[in-house]
Amino acid sequence: MARIDSKVIFVTTSPRTPAKMIPEIELLNTHFAGQKWNTKTQLAFMELLKEENFFNGEGANDPAFSARDRINRAPKSLGFVVLSPVISLTPAGLELVNSRRKDEIFLRQLLKFQVPSPFHKPSANSADFWVRPYLELFRLVRHFGSLKFDEVMIFGLQLVDYREFETIVEKINQFRIAKAQNEVNYKKFRAEYLEAELQQIYSADIASGKTKTRQTNDDSISKFLKTKASNMRDYADACVRYLRATGLVNISHIGKSISIVPEKIQEVDYFLEHTNREPHFIDNEKQYVAYLGNAETPALLTDNRELLEQKIKTEFPKIKIEETATLQQLKDIFADELEKRKEQIITEQVMAIKDYRLFDDINSTFDQILANSLYDNPLMLEWNTWRAMTMLDGGNIKANLKFDDFGNPMSTAQGNMADIVCDYEDFGLTVEVTMQGGQRQYETEGEPVTRHLAKVKRETNKPAYCLFIAPNINEACVAHFYALHKMNISYYGGTSTIVPLPLTVFLKMVEDSHKASYVPEPRHVQRFFERSNELANSTDNEKEWYNGITQEALNWLTE
Repeated sequence: MARIDSKVIFVTTSPRTPAKMIPEIELLNTHFAGQKWNTKTQLAFMELLKEENFFNGEGANDPAFSARDRINRAPKSLGFVVLSPVISLTPAGLELVNSRRKDEIFLRQLLKFQVPSPFHKPSANSADFWVRPYLELFRLVRHFGSLKFDEVMIFGLQLVDYREFETIVEKINQFRIAKAQNEVNYKKFRAEYLEAELQQIYSADIASGKTKTRQTNDDSISKFLKTKASNMRDYADACVRYLRATGLVNISHIGKSISIVPEKIQEVDYFLEHTNREPHFIDNEKQYVAYLGNAETPALLTDNRELLEQKIKTEFPKIKIEETATLQQLKDIFADELEKRKEQIITEQVMAIKDYRLFDDINSTFDQILANSLYDNPLMLEWNTWRAMTMLDGGNIKANLKFDDFGNPMSTAQGNMADIVCDYEDFGLTVEVTMQGGQRQYETEGEPVTRHLAKVKRETNKPAYCLFIAPNINEACVAHFYALHKMNISYYGGTSTIVPLPLTVFLKMVEDSHKASYVPEPRHVQRFFERSNELANSTDNEKEWYNGITQEALNWLTE
């Protein structure tokens, strides 16, 4: 049981990307089901994550803590795992691992998450919680049609009691009126408005002098409010990411807003009408665990045969439904058609990309990423790089990120695979992207990038290279990748040709492919990476190699 001291909505923030818990709880169940969840199994679990390519360097100093951080948070809080008396997956957890429509499983569990609960008990210093946070956030988005991220952060997080819903609605209305009348720049207006709300939320702490935070000895009010604002930003970001995992909301990355997918409004209205807003089994952990782990509750529109038939006929009018079809068969038909439609949309996108019809859009999206002006820059970098690689040259270019039902980027690739894998028949190429910079870039990306490349070599049994892209390349990464060109390590399948490039240099390569008088071919790609091998063997140090391969990249199509 965790004690909650929060004055705003409490939600789990780990893992940051909900889909990443799926392979991890599957591994947990496969190897540790029936065992006690203790330091021994936690250490073994982290070792297994490393072997299975899920481990990205986090938690190396305290792997047992890292294991608890991965499993005790969202997987347990959302009812996917049971850790006492022994480890097991709940029915909901088994469905998450095995179901084709994982977004529907996420939705059911999010709608049941509540505070208070046997897992999360508010302290005497916390807000008076009585809420299912995700259910009420869905309701808030549906009420307004669209909510800005700032509105979710400043006001949505104050919805700690569902009975205060109308109060929060009025706060947002007043904020929008004030914003429309604002004559100073928005950044200043937002900062002043946020500080006023924080002063109100934490008035009791400020009045009693409880303004010292865990991270510092500074007990000033300004530092206290700055820390609380940062925490709220993390909570709001987690809320949006987990709502997105249901496939029911759209994110405007430029406008930084969230809205219900138009085709999904009927489904949202259904559960908003039929799902009980009251928390359940607050003081009975056994009943709560059984309730939370139930894979069939709460009821969704797709559980209603008549409404599901109507939805299939509306979205896929050419499909003939047999009267003898069971509800599960109808769900399978609906899932099949959604998948076919998504694949068709992505196929059409690829055709438009290969014809350079989206060149300007791809370029402008990279500019927005470099300006850090999009809501989820890491996701957009991964998606846009996939588009650029598809346009750049031939081959089968596969993005490992998750797409929603309409071909929009939904979440980044799972941790046990490369972001993008390119198959050029005679050789392969992995593409890894990150927004990380500095030493953190080397710590989180250096070793996993090499493992992902080795995995592709092993699975395809042919030569493979890696392109590593980031806004800025850390010197430690340059040194590491240079050394791997020369080190014959059997664990990584021999030497590893990994070329790190700043995003601006990669952009120049994309522009050159557009301006070229011919269509670039796989041989041009392979020539570039083989040139990297030549430079690594002919230069005296990593700086010479890096400068040389960067110049090669800037002129990669020069014959």
